[in-house]
Amino acid sequence: MHNIEISNIANFPDEEKARFEELVKTFDAHRSKNELKNRYYEGKISLGEVNLGIALPDGLSKLEIGCAWGAKTVDVLAGRSMFDGFVGINGEIDTEMDEIVDNNHFIDEYIKSCRDELKFGCTFATLSDSKEGVKIRWHSPLTAAAKWDGEKGRIAYGFAIIDTAPDNDHNWYPTIINYYTDNAIWVITKTASGWIAEPHPHKMGRPLMEAMIWNATSDKPFGRSRIKEPIRRLIQGYVRTVANASIGLEFATSPQKYLLGVTDEQFDAVVNNKFRQYVGSILASTTNPETGEKPSFGQLQQGTITPHVEMLRMLATQFSAATGLTVTDTGVINDANPTSSDAILAQSQTLVATATQLNINNSAALKSIALMALAITNNVSLDELTEDQKAIVAHFKNPAMPSVAVTADAAIKIASARQGFANTDVFLEMLGFDKADIRRIKSQEGRARGMALVSEIENQR
Repeated sequence: MHNIEISNIANFPDEEKARFEELVKTFDAHRSKNELKNRYYEGKISLGEVNLGIALPDGLSKLEIGCAWGAKTVDVLAGRSMFDGFVGINGEIDTEMDEIVDNNHFIDEYIKSCRDELKFGCTFATLSDSKEGVKIRWHSPLTAAAKWDGEKGRIAYGFAIIDTAPDNDHNWYPTIINYYTDNAIWVITKTASGWIAEPHPHKMGRPLMEAMIWNATSDKPFGRSRIKEPIRRLIQGYVRTVANASIGLEFATSPQKYLLGVTDEQFDAVVNNKFRQYVGSILASTTNPETGEKPSFGQLQQGTITPHVEMLRMLATQFSAATGLTVTDTGVINDANPTSSDAILAQSQTLVATATQLNINNSAALKSIALMALAITNNVSLDELTEDQKAIVAHFKNPAMPSVAVTADAAIKIASARQGFANTDVFLEMLGFDKADIRRIKSQEGRARGMALVSEIENQR
């Protein structure tokens, strides 16, 4: 986590300083919760925080049981949100915006940002101008914070940590922070003598900062995490159950045995060589001379991990219901697992609907980012953009992720009912070709048409 300790910023107006300090307080207030969500996403959960104090010994409190449910909660949904570029008013890929997308590795960055959005509830995109063109950077709530403007329905002002450096204790501290307002980007830089702010005015009329938000409510405009409290409780149950099962398996591997009626010497020999006695195939003992009793050997009934497996199945079913993931995604096999492709598709409908909602929410944010990027590139305000530029929309692939056979069959049926559809790029996309293949196909088709035209002219001559 980044520690923000800033005071006495030179060349910074008092009004902006007060707002900036408010943002820092907000950032610090949410730091521990964001760190907790990140830890559950990484699966770093110790037994100390899940132990009920009944079955698990305190000596194992620092033991960590790997659990990927937190990552699954985020990654499976994010994997169905497949941003595919911006489309202009004519239905084609917008060439000007396409160049911005390529220069900023926008599609790859969106994939990472979508994970952060679902992990923390929101993520932030910031824009700036440079000699190489507009720059778009993404920041999670671990490195950024913002104030919501309820009246305008957007960010009022915010900051993002741009660069950091370690101290002597290997703690990372910010060295450059960008503070975004309606009319400027303030670059706050740490120098040898302290902090200094430098304004970079712009004419956008709003902060060059946009949030992608998941599951927002009226009282939580910056959304809610997918790894919320009920999900974390189920993850804790998984960790606790697996720990109990692991301990039970240890006892099942080495079952409790007993030996009665032995002498003191025989008792000491058994105690001092427990493992040797366990793996030995023969256990010999003589009659106890003091009591005349013959030693008797026995073994207690072995424990079973069946109750733990049943508990895992119950937790997996609850987790599936709470997240919209299929039971198969949890890695736990039970009777609820589908056995046919139709059953699998039916079970994933909730996840598909959730991914569709995610795409709708993110589409609006991506459009705002695109419009600001175009305004910066053309050195105009948002109001000065052309109607064609304002009509740009974000395009996503089908979150249902149907097979190529299904989409190809649908494409052929549409082509038979709609004249000219077979000549479109959409038809080729539905057949399973990617952008590179479509370019090659159309180029070779054009070359073939050119060769045919030349041959026809030669024949006429």
